[in-house]
Parts: sequence; C-alpha cells; structure tokens
Amino acid sequence: MLLFPPVVAALITLALTYFLLTNNATNKMQDMPNERSLHTQPVPRVGGVALIAGVLCGWALLFNALALWVVLPLIALFVVSLLDDIYSLPMKQRLLVHLLAASIMVVGSGFIAQQGVLIALAMLLSTVWLTNLYNFMDGSNGLAGGMALFGFSMYGIAALLADNTTLALLNFCISGSAFSFLTFNFHPAKIFMGDSGSIPLGFLVAAMGLWGWQQELWVAWFPLLVFSPFIVDASVTLVKRTLRGDKVTEAHREHYYQRLVLMGWGHRNVALAEYALMSLVGASALWLIGNPFPWQLILVWGITYACMMILVDAAWNNFKRGERV
Repeated sequence: MLLFPPVVAALITLALTYFLLTNNATNKMQDMPNERSLHTQPVPRVGGVALIAGVLCGWALLFNALALWVVLPLIALFVVSLLDDIYSLPMKQRLLVHLLAASIMVVGSGFIAQQGVLIALAMLLSTVWLTNLYNFMDGSNGLAGGMALFGFSMYGIAALLADNTTLALLNFCISGSAFSFLTFNFHPAKIFMGDSGSIPLGFLVAAMGLWGWQQELWVAWFPLLVFSPFIVDASVTLVKRTLRGDKVTEAHREHYYQRLVLMGWGHRNVALAEYALMSLVGASALWLIGNPFPWQLILVWGITYACMMILVDAAWNNFKRGERV
C-alpha cells in the first residue's frame, strides 16, 4: 500500500501518454521546429497532460494530506499552460497567472506570518522564476523529465529520512509520473511535455520545497542545491544575455545543454550526463541535509559549476571558429 499512489501515478501517465500518441487529436498540438529548437521534425507536445494527470490521480489517493495552496495553483497553471500550447497566449497573460499562482502559494501556506514580508516577496519572485526556468530548460530529449525524476525523488527520500511518509509519497507521485513520461520522451523523443508539463513542474519545485521547509524536513538550501543543475544553467544564461542587451524573451539556443547538443554530444549523451550530475548533486545534498548551511559543499559545487561552464564556453568558441573556417 505504501507504493500504491506513486504506482498509480506512473501507470496513469504511461497509459495516457500511449493513448495521446495513438490519437489523431495530437496533430493539432505539434511542436514545430524554430530557431530555439534542437529537433528537426514536428513532435506532439501533449505529454504534460498525461504527466500532470498521473500526478493528480496519485495525489487523489492521498486526498486528506493535500494542501489547497499547492493543488489550486497547480491546476490553474496547467490549464493556462495547456491553452498556451494550443493557442499561444500573450506572455503578459501567462506571467500574470504565474504571479497569481505564486501569490496563492505564499499567502495560503502562511509563509508571510512565518518569515515576514520581505522574505515572502523573495519567495514569490523565486517561485515565478522557477516556474519559468523549467520551461526554459525543456529543450532537449529527456532533460526536463529527468530533472523531475531525480529532483522529486530526492525530495521524497529526504521526507522519508525525516519520517514524513505522506510528503514523501506526494513527491514520489511526481517522480513516478516523470519516469513513465521518460519512456516516451528519452531520445529519440516521441512526445514533448509542452508548457502544460514544464510550467506546473517548475511551480512544484518551489511548492514542494517550501512545504518540506515549513515542516522542518530540510532548510532552504536543500531544494536549491537539488535543482541547481537547472537553476545554474538557466540563471547564468539569462544574466549573460541581459548583460549583452539581448531580449531575454526571444527564443535562443545559448543554454549550456543546448550548446553541448549542438557541438555533437547529442540528446542522449547530454541527458545521461545531466542525470549523472543530478544524482551526484542530490546525493551530496542528502548527505548533509541536517547541516544548517554546509558552506563547504556549496562552495565545492559552485566551483564545479564555474569550471564546467568555462570549459563549455571555451569549447563553444572553438566550435564556432571552426564553423567560420
């Protein structure tokens, strides 16, 4: 019975993904290649429907444990993001919903009373960033699904270590659904999750991280370190584009994972390398989860990320010079 909700989540996602792939309705929701894309053929982008449906079905078995400040914003983000996948909604409308979802989470969780207005505002803005960050990093086969599998599994293991079985199962439902989705999304991908999957997942990174923090299962650095492979790539890329005066809302292929794919690593190798990185980061976070602020560990990973980015930047410059020659 302990594993029943995550298994249900995984099976629902598996069955629904298969159904969507064999249903002609998906022809209306194709991800067409553009200047940001790393794929060359149209691919259905309805995987988020199956993924989030699986999560919610698994969660339904834990109904009494659910928090409205997580479920309601999640459903709202899913609906609006699905509409965006179909009709391409204006960015301002989407961002307004992201802000509303983050506000419901911060207010509904009682975070303002616990931490004060300034920290609550920082949490709200961080949630909006994480919500969009996941969408930015959903650009290579198996990448975003893998981050969900490994990241939320680490949340679940941390909750188990703190004897909070309920929160562990809620997180394992997410990772279970992500595992099933990956069976169709790993290279060569037959389906993409679309905004209806990536936007809600980004929100859940913040929401589940906050939930565990409030229940004193971990401190604030733990979720940030667990999901740091995504946070660092997206944040550094955004800062670099901003400093150059580029429009951050424009499609591009400047993320480090994108450059690795373009330089010949390919989707499969990039995904496997990211899985290894996610596993190491997550394991190290679990190892020192009881430490209020493991500055040595954070310093080590900070230096590691800096070295990796310098190496990729140097390789990219050589690659571009070779193309020009």
